[in-house]
Amino acid sequence: MNFVSIRIITADVARLVGFYEKTTGLAASWATPEFATITTGVATLAIGAERTVPLATPATNRSVIVEFLVDDVDALHATLVDVDVAMPPTTMPWGNRSLLLRDPDGNLVNFFTR
Repeated sequence: MNFVSIRIITADVARLVGFYEKTTGLAASWATPEFATITTGVATLAIGAERTVPLATPATNRSVIVEFLVDDVDALHATLVDVDVAMPPTTMPWGNRSLLLRDPDGNLVNFFTR
């Protein structure tokens, strides 16, 4: 078994895809106007409209954090403008340096360097 993706259901696919393209520097692949994916070398972040999974409620996450391993958290932070920074670059007790953002739906996104 391999963990390959996580999907975020949203009321505004284009807005959320734009955020993740901006913060990761990766281009999305659009299957339809209601579904796009951003693929790294390890996993995929899928973003779908609420109509694609009626059981999910957009913008209600209170416990899951989407995480990206990056080369330099501080350098990434310096390039980001007009994003909601929940926690500026901070060295965690276990040694990772983390930058926590909130995406437009309020989900926490952690960019970290080991």
